[in-house]
Amino acid sequence: MHEQKIWNLPTASDVEAAAALISDSIITSPLHISERLSDAIGSTIYLKREDLQLVRSYKIRGAFNFLLQLTADERAHGVVCASAGNHAQGFAKACKELGVKGRIFVPKTTPRQKIDRIRYFGGDEVTVVIDGSTYDDASDLAANYAETHGALLVSAFDHPRTVAGQGTIAAEIHEQLSEDPDFIIVPVGGGGLLAGIAAYAAEHMPDTQVIGAEPAGADSMIAALAAGRPVALENIDSFADGAAVRRAGDLTYRMIADLGLRIDPVPEGRVASEMLELYQVDGIIAEPAGALASAAIGGKHSRAPITIPPGSTVVCIVSGGNNDISRYSEVIERSLVYENLKHYFIVNFPQEPGALRRFLSEVLGPDDDISLFEYMKRSDRETGPAFVGITLGQAQSLPGLLARMDASPLEIEKVSHDSPLFRMFV
Repeated sequence: MHEQKIWNLPTASDVEAAAALISDSIITSPLHISERLSDAIGSTIYLKREDLQLVRSYKIRGAFNFLLQLTADERAHGVVCASAGNHAQGFAKACKELGVKGRIFVPKTTPRQKIDRIRYFGGDEVTVVIDGSTYDDASDLAANYAETHGALLVSAFDHPRTVAGQGTIAAEIHEQLSEDPDFIIVPVGGGGLLAGIAAYAAEHMPDTQVIGAEPAGADSMIAALAAGRPVALENIDSFADGAAVRRAGDLTYRMIADLGLRIDPVPEGRVASEMLELYQVDGIIAEPAGALASAAIGGKHSRAPITIPPGSTVVCIVSGGNNDISRYSEVIERSLVYENLKHYFIVNFPQEPGALRRFLSEVLGPDDDISLFEYMKRSDRETGPAFVGITLGQAQSLPGLLARMDASPLEIEKVSHDSPLFRMFV
């Protein structure tokens, strides 16, 4: 269900009005300089810490701006939303504080930690329904519920009130810095945060370039800009669940297209590596979508999608910190693969004593490690296949490993990234 609505596009004045309206319901999130990123890039890199909001994400801004403007009739009929987790938490908290009955549809892929927090913030005012495989499935269910029950649909990104609420981050940045930054890097899912920040910056920070960072495996806004309209992606990678949207918003697409904004895709593996750096070096627990912006930037010789000129001032939005600790094994795995440190192979071992020992001594390098070994012994065959995962000591060791494999009498096949076997483990 994607009926396009006609709205007046939110402006900087709408963002300023939203900032005044929600000021008692949110914190002014701090700007922290990241010494790690600043030193690596040769610029001043600020992190806008929206992960420190009461619901650990910026989504509280749009939710409160929306619900604080409800009419008496809208309050009586209740509200409904769809969310991958963060919008739901802001929505739930607003419902509880304002005494509004709400229903929330979340996809089955939503981390348990987020669902538990939604229920905590919403209390008795909110009912949580877990259904659908993606955010867009949950969005369709929420729209159907709104139509059949007369509830008001509170969009996570595709409504002027939501966009204006999210844009209040830009108003805070404008007040917090003595000079406007050269760049603001914004994570992109449905586009509400990017649209709101850009609308404010276009009027009040005209020399600031606002750039979007979108998950490469869920690049719905990039696809919309290429097609000239929002389109539904056939498949998406839900790793960055807070930004994994199959179809960009109609309103947000119009705003982003009209403003001529640049959006760059960020590989999920790079996001995983940035999550680990944020945690281990900066002491910040970021969810995948929260690490998108800082994962997107780098210096001239880096693999970063967005090259930052030396001496620039940059603000990266850390959009959320609702990460389930049980996901860190996947985060580490994706990071190792992206950094070219983790590889998978199918090895046909002769079914004779000493075969594995020879593989270890003749093929593996001194700093390489077997991280996965699945072997199937065949009593009716001379060889047995093993699925082997190898973690390298350094990425530069791969050519040597492959050369030793070619020279080995063993039958060894590298598992490509598009293989179903690869996707079983990554």
